[in-house]
Amino acid sequence: MTPQALTLAQNRLEVSWSDGSVVSLTAAALRRSCRCGDCRALAARREPVQVAPALAVLDARPVGAYGVQLEFSDGHDRGIYPWPYLRELGRAAAAEDYQPAGSVCTRCSASSSSMAA
Repeated sequence: MTPQALTLAQNRLEVSWSDGSVVSLTAAALRRSCRCGDCRALAARREPVQVAPALAVLDARPVGAYGVQLEFSDGHDRGIYPWPYLRELGRAAAAEDYQPAGSVCTRCSASSSSMAA
């Protein structure tokens, strides 16, 4: 699957794929998912990446056919996001937002059937 278009919209990056699907990821989610050496070192020490509330993706530069390098409004621009990794992050984000009826919401520990009431 190959990307067809990248769109920077407010605090999101949208990737349009060759199968017609579109992945929309927040700047905060992308920043927390960075796999550069500095961010991996933080993760190894179990320290969270600090994300500013108004974080934005300022630029997205393709890195050959491999992926994209993102520049964030906090100055971070070291991470390269391979296309398969962006696809994986999009699937994870979509699954996180989906709560079938009767399931337990992981964010609030409430049943989704009780949330509808």
